[in-house]
Amino acid sequence: MTSRLTKTVAATLATAALLAYPASAFAAVTHPASSLAAVRQPADAFAAVSDPAHSTVLGIRGAVVSATPIAHLTAAQLDAAAAAFPGAPRASYGVTAYRLIYRTIDHDGRPTTASGIVVLPDGRRGALTVVEYLHGTNATKAYAASVDDASTDRLVTALFAGQGLVGVAPDYLGLGLGPGRHPYVDTKTETTASADLLLAARTFAARYGVALKRDVLVTGFSQGGRASLAFGRALSRGEVGPFRLGEIRAVAGPYDLLGAELPAAWDGRVLPATATFYLAYFVTSWNRTVGLYDDPREAFRAPYATTVEGLFDGTHTDEEIVAGLPDSPEKLFTPEFAERLQHPSGRFLRALRAADRVCEDWTPRVPVRLYSGTGDTDVVAANADSCASSLVARGADVTVHSMGAVDHAGTAFAAYPQIIRAYARWA
Repeated sequence: MTSRLTKTVAATLATAALLAYPASAFAAVTHPASSLAAVRQPADAFAAVSDPAHSTVLGIRGAVVSATPIAHLTAAQLDAAAAAFPGAPRASYGVTAYRLIYRTIDHDGRPTTASGIVVLPDGRRGALTVVEYLHGTNATKAYAASVDDASTDRLVTALFAGQGLVGVAPDYLGLGLGPGRHPYVDTKTETTASADLLLAARTFAARYGVALKRDVLVTGFSQGGRASLAFGRALSRGEVGPFRLGEIRAVAGPYDLLGAELPAAWDGRVLPATATFYLAYFVTSWNRTVGLYDDPREAFRAPYATTVEGLFDGTHTDEEIVAGLPDSPEKLFTPEFAERLQHPSGRFLRALRAADRVCEDWTPRVPVRLYSGTGDTDVVAANADSCASSLVARGADVTVHSMGAVDHAGTAFAAYPQIIRAYARWA
């Protein structure tokens, strides 16, 4: 579930600064003549949210609070940056990425804001197809695609736009410039944050002469792979304004928490240190949304009981978090709580079953393609097989694509060139 992909790819880029595009330099960039009019709009076109004229939309889900240009890449620069994804199709367009802050709701339905990115292909107007990309595990606000200039999540979204599509990628709640802590693996807010950014993107893109087509292509990696199923379900049920589901291509997602991923975290199929990171993030987050303990000492051994919640406040890097945790789940959790995690019951069991319904309580009417790796020791391939079996039993068109003996990040490196090429046919 981890977003190691972000920093792995960043390290391969010869010039990560290609993804950086200071707002102050925005007006000076030379664009193709066909797109010149669009970029002359002031960067703060949506920033004046305190204006009384905007007050009627401040509480509306999907309302745009602000929009800021954050990156511009030519087609040639996109191709150079895509070197980490061998086989990716060449870009047909340069792209411009914008950070949107928009209105959404939290786990309890209260108004809040979130950030995300919208990437437009330069020079294209009219009705365009959207690809919504949902990112993997990230415990650090500053690593989100909307703020991290070296973010691979930003790059992948831009690669779709380079094919002539509109790329949309939420940071989720509590990441990027969103307030508070991220509710990790929370189906409800992963879905609402994704839906509301799509609605905000529709409003924003219209300023540039772009209308978003009804059918939405959904993809995601790791945590985002699982979120793709939930978001696709919402689209298929007509819960996202005028939009509907066009297709799903999800990569290495933990779709079956109860039957596949949690058991693998304890039996060694997920590497112990990796499992410790995920479980710590998962438990501290679900304690806020589900309620798993009243006092950290009920769940965590000393000395971690006094420190583990603070590690996931959004300000710590992966390296800092790992350094603050032991190297196995058994060393982190009390024996009693470890038993609860391995044999869930009561409220916890009900919450897990509800989360796993992303593959169980709906029947997609469009193709679903799941990608997994047999060498994945973060999210075991059994997750994809379980999800596919459940959906096929309901009559869905589902195919599992094995990327071979590759690890978690390797699964994404192998899958995304195929996904970009497949979705490019919708441009």
